Amino acid sequence: MRSLFPVTDETASSGPREWELDELADRYAYPTGETPWLRANMVSTLDGAAQHDGRSQPISCPADMRIFGTLRGLADAVVVGAETVRLEGYRPARAREAFAARRAAAGQEPVPAIAVVSGSLDLDFSLPLFTEPLVPTLIVTGAAAPADRVAAAQKAGARIVVAGDGSRVDPAAAVRGLADLGFTRLLTEGGPRLLGQLVAADVLDELCLTVSPMLAAGDAQRIAGGPSVEVPKRLRLASLLEEDGFLFCRYRRS
Repeated sequence: MRSLFPVTDETASSGPREWELDELADRYAYPTGETPWLRANMVSTLDGAAQHDGRSQPISCPADMRIFGTLRGLADAVVVGAETVRLEGYRPARAREAFAARRAAAGQEPVPAIAVVSGSLDLDFSLPLFTEPLVPTLIVTGAAAPADRVAAAQKAGARIVVAGDGSRVDPAAAVRGLADLGFTRLLTEGGPRLLGQLVAADVLDELCLTVSPMLAAGDAQRIAGGPSVEVPKRLRLASLLEEDGFLFCRYRRS
């Protein structure tokens, strides 16, 4: 891996090498004094596909997975849509020794909580995500969510976060609700519909985008779906890494 931006004397003179996890954690550290802070982590092919056969793994690579693990190792909570939970077979986050001291120093739990965004709560509460987490799984839903499904989620040990008055989740209220519970370093891993909602609500602070040197064709989803925003949102490039043709871009609010 090599750093293409920002360019320093060290990066200009050094060739590609495997970065230590501590180096990646320093590069992707959350900004200080900015709370809450919501970042997204997504992968896209050269022709804009966020998935292949419904999953992101086929267009990923080992370096992408190291960054994926690093971003999880820094987050208080991972925010994910219910459809992605179903398609990707989400499991609870696992504790990693490499991040134990860093998380303890930051006052964080040993692992990030998984926060599932769902208006209908059409979820299988017998899955390990709900039966085996080190910290309780969160379910972000609207005030009008089906009472029986809320009761089933609570019986399974999930913690309910109400975000919005209706059956749909209000993205801005979701971020505020998680922050009120102490989850201020937020990471979303999609899917595309959820990311589109967060973009439209103007609550996304940072995008970590892996550009995969692949072509997928077909009609696969882009990284963000849903209605177009009224005016395109401009972000600034914060850093750019490269390995084996994959580009690891990090953009922040202008």
